[in-house]
Amino acid sequence: MVSITRRALVSAAALAPVLAAPVFLRSASARTTALAVASLLGDDKPETKVWRRIEARLEERLPGRFRFRIVTNGALGGEKDVADGARLGSIQASLSTVSTLSAWVPELQLLDLPFLFRDADHLRRVVSGPIGDGLKQRLAENGFVVPDFIDYGARHLLAKEAVTRPDQLQGKTMRVIQSPLHTKLWSAFGAVPVGIPITETYNALATGVADAMDLTASAYAGFKLFEVVPYLTKTAHIRSSGVIFFAESFWNSLTEDERAIVTEVSAEAALYFNALMEQDEAESLELAQANGETVLLPEALSAWQEGARTVWTAFEEIVGGPQVIETVRTTA
Repeated sequence: MVSITRRALVSAAALAPVLAAPVFLRSASARTTALAVASLLGDDKPETKVWRRIEARLEERLPGRFRFRIVTNGALGGEKDVADGARLGSIQASLSTVSTLSAWVPELQLLDLPFLFRDADHLRRVVSGPIGDGLKQRLAENGFVVPDFIDYGARHLLAKEAVTRPDQLQGKTMRVIQSPLHTKLWSAFGAVPVGIPITETYNALATGVADAMDLTASAYAGFKLFEVVPYLTKTAHIRSSGVIFFAESFWNSLTEDERAIVTEVSAEAALYFNALMEQDEAESLELAQANGETVLLPEALSAWQEGARTVWTAFEEIVGGPQVIETVRTTA
């Protein structure tokens, strides 16, 4: 059963005019399908630029077939709210981290295992092979049609005070993605995890509800979190994987030819997104540093990795067994 949060209902009501247009419209020449697309960030960030790219490319390939309504800056809620909206049919497409979608497909937590992926190329090789194909199938079974995976970049530790060793997290309240794996990871370091939607994180940190969190550099700058957590430690503990997804109800409305074109355009856009994100990461760190952020390097790396290994052990059966983790680890 789909859980509908009060926040999701409020968001849907507030944006009723945006979503009120019927999904199927008629023009003199052909059917036009309207898509409500959710983006957490603004027009200047890759999370929105990728949808502008998809919109333009589909207009070239299928003129007049789709009409995009791209709703930015988290106006449709956080990732969980958006995912619920897609399953209910009020939202037709978005991006999401695999962390959020693991609520429906627990096997996705394989991609979140800390210190498992060496770099962006390693992640891309894994999601482009049989493991990625299997995860796409599981997502489709749960209402999320995924043409391709994306890479948000490495997640780093953000804190109000300088933290370079895991023992310095003891007793600190840690904002985490609402995911069992992320909760387990920070508990292993003695922190007190609390699940908070990303759209509410700034206020939580500003008011003392949380002392620290982890996030990519791009989102750190995009949400201006350097104003409330001025220390970034480059732990790069998780390669933040995500997906471009379409709601099953929207996907079922397409012909086979249209599905093929949307898949091809989205796969191209995934590579475009990854390139944008790499550039945005560097620019975001520069912006944050210009606004007073301090960048630190982690100490006691073996202690960080030891805590991470407890997560591997705890989740190995959920993600498919130790042999799957070993297959990922040894992928050339």
